[in-house]
Amino acid sequence: MTSLPEDPPSLISEDDRDRAVQRLQEAYTEGHISHGEIDERLHQVLTVETHGELAAAMASLPAEKPGTTSTIAAAGGRIRRRGAWRVPRFLKVESAYGKVHLDLSRAVIEHPEVDIELHLGTGRARITVPRDATVDIEDLAVWKDPRHKPRRRSRPGGPRIRISGAMGYGRLKIRHARR
Repeated sequence: MTSLPEDPPSLISEDDRDRAVQRLQEAYTEGHISHGEIDERLHQVLTVETHGELAAAMASLPAEKPGTTSTIAAAGGRIRRRGAWRVPRFLKVESAYGKVHLDLSRAVIEHPEVDIELHLGTGRARITVPRDATVDIEDLAVWKDPRHKPRRRSRPGGPRIRISGAMGYGRLKIRHARR
């Protein structure tokens, strides 16, 4: 009888490593781990290669706090955010009808990942993302295909913007900022 080969351990990405470092820093500032322990764990996180090794380095940390969801809602009219506004980790946008324009190009984005949940009846939505952002729209149910050209070469380190939810009649247009 022959045995099946085992799956090789899955390697971690730089995003996984960055999230782990951020989580360790939060645990340290909240007093859950000591100064000596953060040095040791940071060294582990920066040198591990697989998800199993990363999980071992993160063991005994308190569970991550779920981020709060901020909601912007309007029955009709425009919803507009631009300039230096603070983008929450989770943003929910609700509008029965009207236009939505979210400009994240100059916004303060403190999280490596931002989830935007759209619930729009009619009307169009336009989202401008930072130049180095990656955009994921796989979980968005739309009537008309969104207009989005992913950047061919984006610099690493930009935020990941996930757009989900549902749009009735209308179209979503996503563009990357020029600068």
